[in-house]
Amino acid sequence: MGEYGVTPGQHVAIIWDSSSPVEALKDLVDKIQALVGTENRVSVENINQLSQSAHRESSFDVVLSGVVPGSAAQHSAEVLAEVARILKPGGRLLMKEPVVTGSGNNSRIKTAAKLPTALTLSGLVEVKELQKEELTPEEAQSVQQHLGYQGNDLLLVQIEGRKPHFEVGSSSQLKLSFAKKPGPSAPGKPSVDAATAKLWTLSANDMNDEEMDLLDSDELLDSEDLKKPDPSSLRAPSCKEMGKKKACKNCTCGLAEELEQEKKSSQPKSACGNCYLGDAFRCASCPYLGMPAFKPGEKILLKENQLHDA
Repeated sequence: MGEYGVTPGQHVAIIWDSSSPVEALKDLVDKIQALVGTENRVSVENINQLSQSAHRESSFDVVLSGVVPGSAAQHSAEVLAEVARILKPGGRLLMKEPVVTGSGNNSRIKTAAKLPTALTLSGLVEVKELQKEELTPEEAQSVQQHLGYQGNDLLLVQIEGRKPHFEVGSSSQLKLSFAKKPGPSAPGKPSVDAATAKLWTLSANDMNDEEMDLLDSDELLDSEDLKKPDPSSLRAPSCKEMGKKKACKNCTCGLAEELEQEKKSSQPKSACGNCYLGDAFRCASCPYLGMPAFKPGEKILLKENQLHDA
């Protein structure tokens, strides 16, 4: 296998960012083109434009990112997901990225522990760290210039991961056998131990054995069990007995009829208290309109269409 893990005939993508020195990028492209041995097999993409490059899925055997000498590229979750998309099944990502060795208070730079996790979450497998080295003065200056990091706890990590040997969303038919396995017992019935079966089996000889103590089932009932129950005790309690103020939807205990009768015979409530004085004192909606005056408390029979509150 050649340098960077590239072999002749492979399709390779080189990803660079604004921190990558132009001359170093040209040298890398020339070197990779010489390794693959065929034109138009090397694609060069800017890390910020990668998702807009419209590469088809599974286009590249190898993706090199951040490997340009002097680069300070940071790989976001979106970039790593796009790399996983354009890699062929079994394809390889080789990348370099500066990381902090401490707690990582700078949100733009990952810690050394989080970098492998980022590759795994993007869908890559066989993720492993290949090398850790201190930044050169030029690389440290590039990080300071492009990422605004002033600390001296930086390391340059070289790491790789592979795309699984299948496409995202692919399916495969499982070979399942539903044939019944041959066995001593009948199909669908579990085998029973002979000693256990004998223990729970009574034969005719056992019934005649004087030492066999059998109970008469009738002796298990006392006099209370033999009494005929009172029919009223078998009746379900009515809605009223259960303390319900409203009848059930399918009431059969008579509460619904009772409430309906009470509604018809009840006197309407007077809102003004002047209904008994006559029409001159009654409201426009009074149910007693047109009826003579009556004594307070006197029961007045109204037609059903007049039953509403005054």
